[in-house]
Amino acid sequence: MGGFQFHLGFLLCCSLLLVLASGSSRNLPIIAFDEGYTHLFGDNNLVVHRDGKSVHLTLDERTGSGFVSHDLYLHGYFSASIKLPADYTAGVVVAFYMSNGDTYQKNHDEIDFEFLGNIRGKEWRIQTNVYGNGSTGIGREERYNLWFDPAEEFHQYSILWTDSQIIFYVDNVPIREIERTESMGGDFPSKPMTLYATIWDGSDWATNGGKYRVNYKYAPYVAEFSNLVLHGCAVDPIEHTTRCDIAPSSDTVPSGITPAQRIKMENIRKKHMTYSYCYDRVRYKVPPPECVINAQEAERLRKFDPVTFGSGRRHHGKRHHHQSRGSHADAASF
Repeated sequence: MGGFQFHLGFLLCCSLLLVLASGSSRNLPIIAFDEGYTHLFGDNNLVVHRDGKSVHLTLDERTGSGFVSHDLYLHGYFSASIKLPADYTAGVVVAFYMSNGDTYQKNHDEIDFEFLGNIRGKEWRIQTNVYGNGSTGIGREERYNLWFDPAEEFHQYSILWTDSQIIFYVDNVPIREIERTESMGGDFPSKPMTLYATIWDGSDWATNGGKYRVNYKYAPYVAEFSNLVLHGCAVDPIEHTTRCDIAPSSDTVPSGITPAQRIKMENIRKKHMTYSYCYDRVRYKVPPPECVINAQEAERLRKFDPVTFGSGRRHHGKRHHHQSRGSHADAASF
């Protein structure tokens, strides 16, 4: 009976995702914090506002903080408006990500937005990353400079995850698309995941490979979250059945990439992308099999950093594999 329910739920889930990926947008509800999330860690460093829909996460000398979704999800659309800490933020990491590391410790999946703080006068950077089936030996990072100050006001960061693609959006504009290919094998995230939001001390790797660390003279560091959207195929962790409810909605959600959005995405990548694992000759003598090499992109990155993206002739930089209570991060020292 359980297998039949799971199969039926999966078919319903796929129907929802076909709607999401069809190109038509759909208004989705912004939920109250207590409806979809619970406190993960950080004691009083997590504060829910009186409206019940906004949350402050704080990092100070004692601890970071974070929250986690009640449910596991198999595909869907996940979003939050985030305002990052200002001033000196070197070593600070704010993460909005999906993972099943607690359930699948040796073959976990992960889809990450990571915001990496910086020294005064230099802007936050944004990093996206994907793991599937425990493939942490291959970091699929891309890193971008932002075209706005993320500490000045709220901006929306969203993940669309289907069985065939993953799209990262900033303010409803796609910045990265990952299509499932045969060459990726099990490295494409395919198991139910939980959604997390955290702020934590990533001094060992987050800013210039650990050169600049968190300076608690500038604490507390506060990240603000609002407009929380959880719309996907919730999975019962015991019965392994899925629930794909389409509720009345109030928030327009992107679905797939329109031709106009694709032009915007290409422009953003051309102007603001500073790192892509596919072109890193230091880490990968041969690009991972799913990479599609764009000659113009390759040339631009090679001019930007001829060592990393050119001959690759230097000693291998240390890769910082840092895990905290708040997040799992695996990033090269670029």
